[in-house]
Amino acid sequence: MNQDLIRLHAQYREEGMDRREFLKKLALLTGGSASALTLLPLLGYDQAQAETIPRDDPRLDADYLEYPGKTGKIRAYWAGEKAGGKRPGVIVIHENRGLNPHIEDITRRMALEGFHALAPDALSPLGGTPADPDEARDLIGKLDSGRTVDNFIAAVQYLTTHPKTTGRVGVVGFCWGGAMANQLAVRTQDIQAAVPFYGMPPALTEVPKIKAALLLHYAGLDERINKAVPDYEAALKSSRIDYTLHMYEGAEHAFLNDTNASRYHPQAADLAWKRTIEFLREKLKT
Repeated sequence: MNQDLIRLHAQYREEGMDRREFLKKLALLTGGSASALTLLPLLGYDQAQAETIPRDDPRLDADYLEYPGKTGKIRAYWAGEKAGGKRPGVIVIHENRGLNPHIEDITRRMALEGFHALAPDALSPLGGTPADPDEARDLIGKLDSGRTVDNFIAAVQYLTTHPKTTGRVGVVGFCWGGAMANQLAVRTQDIQAAVPFYGMPPALTEVPKIKAALLLHYAGLDERINKAVPDYEAALKSSRIDYTLHMYEGAEHAFLNDTNASRYHPQAADLAWKRTIEFLREKLKT
């Protein structure tokens, strides 16, 4: 797909561009309003394609629960294999579209890799993730960032003390959730591993606080996020943080999201997922 179209959609999806302005610019790029409306489904996310692991997979215990957060009860999606004893925990942090079917599917995938996985709904304080993804994006922008991180830290504490886990916990975050994963690495020493996917780095002055091992995934065509990568890597090196950074050339921001045909990059997604599971198994083993 045309890179100008993908970048325009990224401005709308990730940077808060007004929908009317987005549609106007899309019409200019595609030759008219009719063409723009025809193209919209290809740029959007098809949640009907989100279920790669069935919700009722007999191997899994998967359901919604609530845990105590900084702002009150936080709704979350839990998945873990029925068989086996205690396992490490993994927090899965959603994109700026909230806790949707794709993230729930990622949580089930993580469970089948040998972890107890928990995906909090960051929008719980505002009533939970709405069905409209654009409304969810707008609500994400209204969250208090500090209290939101506190709610994720409470999720870490919930998993650390859960009777089904080993007490060792990692975090994986995507897009907005990737930035949150970086924030967790700074704000708590109760995680042993963090895997931000194309997430904004924390403040460079905060980097020395990181104790968790980091696996950083970035997309080669993700100009907005990648501007901050060199300085982040320099700060990680200077502070002697245990980190590994991968840049996936030819991939767009959100390349792991297989519900978006315009961004999904199968080769990059498969490799990044493989690396993520290997990393988590290594760092969270007891």
